[in-house]
Amino acid sequence: MQYNRKERIERLALLYPGDAASLCELHFDGPFQLAVATILSAQCTDQVVNSVAEVLFRHFPDAKSLAAADPQVVEELVRPTGFFRNKAQNIISFSKEVIARFAGQVPDSIDQLVGLSGVGRKTANVIVTVGFSKPGIAVDTHVIRLSKRLGITDFTDPVKIEMDLMSWLDPEEAAAFGLRLILHGRRVCSAKRPRCQMCTLGDICPSFGAF
Repeated sequence: MQYNRKERIERLALLYPGDAASLCELHFDGPFQLAVATILSAQCTDQVVNSVAEVLFRHFPDAKSLAAADPQVVEELVRPTGFFRNKAQNIISFSKEVIARFAGQVPDSIDQLVGLSGVGRKTANVIVTVGFSKPGIAVDTHVIRLSKRLGITDFTDPVKIEMDLMSWLDPEEAAAFGLRLILHGRRVCSAKRPRCQMCTLGDICPSFGAF
């Protein structure tokens, strides 16, 4: 499947200008807080995460303080994000692992990040691209859905989509492109009821009007 990928990239950039750091809707101060916020964002909106993180980081701003935190206190703080017991355990364990394995500094490589508590490939890509301004693309449900609907990949597996997109995207633009897909997925091209009639990409979208 080969559509005009360049035009789609350019149009999305006009709709959502900026780099990866400015397009990311999570609030954070440094890679550690970004990592924690991203772990908390699973099955939760960025708006709720930002509200929770503001209070959480007031009490536990870094790996050292969060690693020593009372799990029950952390559970109550992150409760609004859902799956709060699991998330509290993950961010505390993540903090301990960062201290034990990386001297308290969040690593900047996918290979080192994947496998830390609460960190899968998508979360690792967010940390690397937004936190360290490195090339990459975080493939979530929005990226999977929109890359298919817009006709820019034939794959459905997240890792294969990531590899496919990275094979032809400008490495310096990849992270921002992924975040633009996420923003468009949240605001316009939703899973069940995409707003095709208000979508300014309708004239170049092969899925326009199909839902």
